[in-house]
Amino acid sequence: MVNIFLIGPMGAGKSTIGRQLARELKLEFLDTDREIEERSGADIPWIFDVEGEAGFRKREANMITELTEHRDLVMATGGGAVELAENRQHLSARGTVVYLFATVEQQLERTSKDKNRPLLQNEDPEQVLRDLFAHRHALYEETADIQVATGAQNPRLLVAEIIKQIEAIRSL
Repeated sequence: MVNIFLIGPMGAGKSTIGRQLARELKLEFLDTDREIEERSGADIPWIFDVEGEAGFRKREANMITELTEHRDLVMATGGGAVELAENRQHLSARGTVVYLFATVEQQLERTSKDKNRPLLQNEDPEQVLRDLFAHRHALYEETADIQVATGAQNPRLLVAEIIKQIEAIRSL
């Protein structure tokens, strides 16, 4: 069984890298946020408005529990997926976890025009990103088998780097 789960903050490139990684490895690609939207018939901001973050996190946990049981999958998770211990446990136990690291400045640049990120719809998105990073970075590191900085590198080069690191840890 080959499962690769991408974790990291919003704007780190999990969906973009995930699609290319899946294509390169000839695996299925799923994005937990897109799956939640498709199955609920509502977008993430609407779910946050109606159910709050706790309601969204419950949906996310159910989705991660289900999707991590699939085989031969590359899956991009939401930035907050690591908040719940059960999510971290499922991700770690059921596949190789890759932490896509991005600085707060990179996240801010990549998310500045995206209205589909409820946590950033406030007066100081940079402070929100800094607070989230301060809280979640250790959780990402604890959960990950591999860490890759997304920086300004070409996505194809990042995918090649991820594959190289996965092959290295699997051959141990």
